[in-house]
Amino acid sequence: MRALLLLSCIWFVSLDALAQNSSSLVSRSFPGSEGIKATITALDSALFAAFNAHDAVALGTWFTQDLEFYHDKGGLTGYDSTMASFRGLFARNAETGLHRELVPGSLEVYPIGDFGLLEVCEHRFCHTENGKEDCGIFKNIMVWRKEGPGYKVSRVISYDH
Repeated sequence: MRALLLLSCIWFVSLDALAQNSSSLVSRSFPGSEGIKATITALDSALFAAFNAHDAVALGTWFTQDLEFYHDKGGLTGYDSTMASFRGLFARNAETGLHRELVPGSLEVYPIGDFGLLEVCEHRFCHTENGKEDCGIFKNIMVWRKEGPGYKVSRVISYDH
């Protein structure tokens, strides 16, 4: 647990350094950067198509069984708890039109060696409440682990709620 905490702290410090130097890093390209951005764009779209369809079974196929989902309000959950939360969210919002959109221009993608890819973005969640559309924009980080020929999300950090 201490190793995970230390790694998380190092990772957040690294992300903070990225944020402080974002103008140079976002404009910087590296070999294959367009390819991995296209890959993550397609994966993000497919994962959230399942979310927008309120299809918890399909959504669950996008996550690893050892998923760690960190939420600034809800804390840490694993795969089973996260999927139960999605099922509850979908049930509570069956008639509200709950959906998610990627905020245009917010997607950043970085390779993680041979392990996988890091997605950093902002996304907008909307639903109808009291006859009016209610939306919020939140920040999100996902670690996509390479598994065979594809990728699955192994870590999520959802924050700024």
